[in-house]
Amino acid sequence: MPKKVIEASMAVAIAVKLCRPKVIPMYPITPQTHIVERLADFINDGEMKAEMIHVESEHSAISAALGAQATGVRTFTATASQGLALMHEMLFVVSGLRMPVVMAVANRALSAPINIWNDHQDSISQRDTGWIQLYVESAQEALDTIIMAYKIAEDKKVLLPVMVCLDGYTLSHVFEPVDIPEQKEVGKFLGDYKPHVMLNPSKPVSIGPIATPDVFMELKKSQQNAIENSVQAIKKTNNEFNRQFKRNYGNGLIETYRIEDAQIALIGMGTLCGTARIAIDELRKNKIKAGLIKIKSFRPFPKKMLQDTAKKIKKIAVIDRDISLGSEGALFADVKEALYGTNKKITGFIAGLGGRDITPSHIKKAFINAEKQKTEWLF
Repeated sequence: MPKKVIEASMAVAIAVKLCRPKVIPMYPITPQTHIVERLADFINDGEMKAEMIHVESEHSAISAALGAQATGVRTFTATASQGLALMHEMLFVVSGLRMPVVMAVANRALSAPINIWNDHQDSISQRDTGWIQLYVESAQEALDTIIMAYKIAEDKKVLLPVMVCLDGYTLSHVFEPVDIPEQKEVGKFLGDYKPHVMLNPSKPVSIGPIATPDVFMELKKSQQNAIENSVQAIKKTNNEFNRQFKRNYGNGLIETYRIEDAQIALIGMGTLCGTARIAIDELRKNKIKAGLIKIKSFRPFPKKMLQDTAKKIKKIAVIDRDISLGSEGALFADVKEALYGTNKKITGFIAGLGGRDITPSHIKKAFINAEKQKTEWLF
């Protein structure tokens, strides 16, 4: 297994190549453009046997991925920000038709004003579309999670699309050492794609016919059941990946750091968790028993696991890289709901919007203000 210092976008592209999708519809948008450029290089250089479709918009990209997936092949696409927003209508269609599409999202702020830097507003805005959402902290985790995403999506008890979210620029353009698995090992891990339902002229089927009121709720309930089933599929895939490649990310839904004796914990997603580890180490030197609970899976939200992990923790600080205007951070809201009735002191913070750096000082400030239950924006 070779190790290379590569950009996280390259790590995503290499992971996609190793998973061998047959169709890649693409529309470039900053900051995910390097992903599509690298995949185009692989195809043009003969390293990858896939059809890249150059579409006229992100709406067309996800529509083409849906159509190709329905013919019985693996697909991949990537987007960010306004591009993801333009996909909104079709995201519901892909998940409703139970197509296991995998998509990378290089998280970027939504305008106005125009901003090309990182926050989580784009993917958080799509949390109710029925896609599994996995947030990564490093280039290595990005590569590994793309591979695992295909196995999770294609699980017969799941059959749902997966969105792998990596912070734009803050991660997508950062160079880090990455272990790159061998093609045969990834092939062994994933196996051949065997579609559950596919379009075939010799065996006609209808995909996506009208659903009248007497069946629509049952179909939505089946989607809910599927995303609940994905909890076990994510855990199982994470364990299998660890056995084969000797790497894991907590249990696949939650990962912790110095949580065993923690009295106060930070909850967050994405690259801010790496910064939090540094801040926690420094706080520990000052006798503050701080710890980290990293949420990797935002959908499905790991409610029961969070309850178990936070059982002995007295105070919690939640940092959101998004804001539900008129309310609060989405992660903060979900954490409060999960821990309702436990009498824990939970404080929410908004930070890092529009690419603003989240520094160790911000993390420490969140811990200090959580002690006082003082909710604020961290500038």
